[in-house]
Amino acid sequence: MIRKILIVFLLITSSTLLAQRTSSSPYSFFGIGEQYTPRTVENTSMGGIGVAFNHYKYLNFTNPAANAFLRQTTYSLGILNNDLTLKTADSKQSSTSTSLNYIALGFPIGDKAGFSFGLQPLSSVGYSLTNNKFDTNNDLTAITLYAGEGGVNRIYGSFGMKVSKQFAVGIEADYSFGNIENSITNQRANVSLATRYKEKSIIRGGSITLGTQYQKVLKDKLYLNAGATVKFGNDLETTGDEYLYSLTLTGAGNEIPRDTISTTAISGKYKLPLKSIVGVGIGKYDKWHVGVEFQNQDALQPEGFINNTNASFNYEKSNRISLGGFYLPKINSISSYWDRVTYRAGLRYENVGLAIDGSGNGTNFTSINDFGMSFGLGLPLKQLSNVNLGFEYGQRGTTSNNLIQENYFNFRLSFSLTASGAQSWFQKRKID
Repeated sequence: MIRKILIVFLLITSSTLLAQRTSSSPYSFFGIGEQYTPRTVENTSMGGIGVAFNHYKYLNFTNPAANAFLRQTTYSLGILNNDLTLKTADSKQSSTSTSLNYIALGFPIGDKAGFSFGLQPLSSVGYSLTNNKFDTNNDLTAITLYAGEGGVNRIYGSFGMKVSKQFAVGIEADYSFGNIENSITNQRANVSLATRYKEKSIIRGGSITLGTQYQKVLKDKLYLNAGATVKFGNDLETTGDEYLYSLTLTGAGNEIPRDTISTTAISGKYKLPLKSIVGVGIGKYDKWHVGVEFQNQDALQPEGFINNTNASFNYEKSNRISLGGFYLPKINSISSYWDRVTYRAGLRYENVGLAIDGSGNGTNFTSINDFGMSFGLGLPLKQLSNVNLGFEYGQRGTTSNNLIQENYFNFRLSFSLTASGAQSWFQKRKID
């Protein structure tokens, strides 16, 4: 009965958080917004490693082949709280947002296969950027406001199967959907009406990921893991409408729409290139694990949007390297609870695939990099199988070249319910 109550509570909580999801990052202006790489709290707490990692009761969103090693049915929900501080050369401001990280269910199929499915945010848009233009006398002549909101979610299904004692393969299919609204408002000095371009778009698309894992058992219960995934390039098709209209901006901040100048249908796409991840790891069962992985992807290619008709930025190749692991003192300790706690830590360095020219003249581009360090705790409980806490501190961007530096602190929380095999979840009971 307790399990059923918890499932209902987690489902209601996840629906509420998904509806309230926000982003405060100015870098969500680009592409489909601030992207969330699908990872569990456990993987994120280890610097993001996962392509060469598997466990009998932990879900893995990085490599579908890891489902083959799943031996317990696991329901999991993750929540992310983001504290963000934005810095320029002469100013600073902060914001906080809370969002759904994921909701997923995985279960074994026989002794050699497993399946998982779930819902995850793929990206979030939430920016408000102002550009002021001055004349030679340093008088303000025009103000341009860039604003956006919305985001993209994804539903996925993932299957993994052992083809031998040491080798597993997997496949994942997902479907992405969402709505994004971008606008550019321009107000010139001594002109009563402002003009606004607004773009309301609906995004749809699917993708396929293939994965492999190899696991070699060594002496003294040690193991060596290797893994790789390839997510094939795909298009996120975009439809909607683009508006150009005039409006009056009052001193109180209110907007009064005036005349619609034009309305145009949108038919564009975000072309997402092939993404590959490779990694290796070594460890001892239910004791410790250390791994490293590398991710690479070519530049995103948007087509037909008002927020990429600007020579002040370029999309470029992105890559990431992560190092991390966990330590579990004694899984069956009866004398100390803290000996049964899993301790995780990791480092991550990433080129996010974006270069910006802060001067706006298209000649001096700076690549945006992201560095993060993380640690976490896996707390075992009786009825609720475990609670995972993840903490991450990082820095993205720079204050040089008239750009913005983001210092962020992410707190992640996940709840997991487990049972031995799929039958105990899906079998109808006569007595609760």
